[in-house]
Amino acid sequence: MEIRKFTSKLVAANCYVVSEQDTAIVIDPILESELILDYLKEKQLKLMAMINTHGHADHIAGNQFLSEETGAPVWIHAADADYLQDPNLNLSALVVEDQLIVSPKAERLLQDGDQFELGKIVLTVIHTPGHSPGSICLYTTGALFTGDTLFKLSIGRSDFPGGDGKKLKQSLQRIKGLPQDTVIYPGHGQEVILERALVLNPFLR
Repeated sequence: MEIRKFTSKLVAANCYVVSEQDTAIVIDPILESELILDYLKEKQLKLMAMINTHGHADHIAGNQFLSEETGAPVWIHAADADYLQDPNLNLSALVVEDQLIVSPKAERLLQDGDQFELGKIVLTVIHTPGHSPGSICLYTTGALFTGDTLFKLSIGRSDFPGGDGKKLKQSLQRIKGLPQDTVIYPGHGQEVILERALVLNPFLR
């Protein structure tokens, strides 16, 4: 498995291209998704899907471009599906200057426990509501893509529409139960091994 991170100028959101053999997924396409397309072409990767960890603007901004250029489908948790085409829910009406972000509709609505294969690896959807109703993490042995649920030293906000601090705390408990050598790949900021995050991040104590 190869992981390539891109970071957007839009609130420094992280996007991850995860590839195995000649197939890839893009987790949280950023606004500058022409960079992602160039990378896919350079590596001769077939894009299986774009997977949004949640429906906020900075994490869905590249959906439209990559969909048009590659024909790949958008996947998102069912509870955040409406965010894709609603600039008020996805917050682009507030945070993206002079641009309302509208994504294609999702072709697959994810649920907790869903699994899919990427080459020889299997990724599992973990529903982690709190930052938004449909926030998810994607887990495979050794790696967890957390979106805005968990960062190296902090956690996602729960005061946006649909956020819920109590549910976020419950979601963090699920993450704490994963193998401690799991590398956390967050939606903003730097990666961290879960074992270190349990020490460094006050929200995990």
